[in-house]
Amino acid sequence: MNRLPPLPPDRLDADALALYEKIIAGPRGRSMLDGQGALIGPFNAMLLSPPVGEALQELGAAIRYRSRLGDRAREIAILVVAGHQDSAFEQGVHEPIARGLGLTDAQLHALRTGAPLHLDDPEEAAVLRVARALVTRGELNDEEYAQLEPGVLVELTTLVGYYGTLALQLRVFATPPAGRKETSGGVADG
Repeated sequence: MNRLPPLPPDRLDADALALYEKIIAGPRGRSMLDGQGALIGPFNAMLLSPPVGEALQELGAAIRYRSRLGDRAREIAILVVAGHQDSAFEQGVHEPIARGLGLTDAQLHALRTGAPLHLDDPEEAAVLRVARALVTRGELNDEEYAQLEPGVLVELTTLVGYYGTLALQLRVFATPPAGRKETSGGVADG
């Protein structure tokens, strides 16, 4: 059961409401709102500490919308973290995005489970190898380090850390997976 009930805008103080409005006015738009207008997933928890939530959501926006990683490579890396962390919420949000970018169900399954996966695109294959090394060992050997330019490594290591942080918060607050909503009796499909 969700430990943190949805926080609708009419129950927010001025600082939390300002953050709420910034999130829904940004590139994510209203896609992170439930039926009552409350933020879902990690964004709901960000409202509990507006200064930290502001910095965290801005970092996420930079990773998602202003990074040099290609769209498919970025989604592959996000799904590597989500699979490693068993983050059903992030899988529920990002698997449809990845599918829309052409990843197959078999590829998504491999990202979810850590199974071997061959990718033809050199950037995507390098991102996959490096992201998997980061989530399993927390470091890179010289060969892995050399696969991506240093600026891309900054972005990729930041992405891995950011989505690891979100996965931790989602677990701590027992946030329901995307597509599910809280009801008075627990969690229901939404």
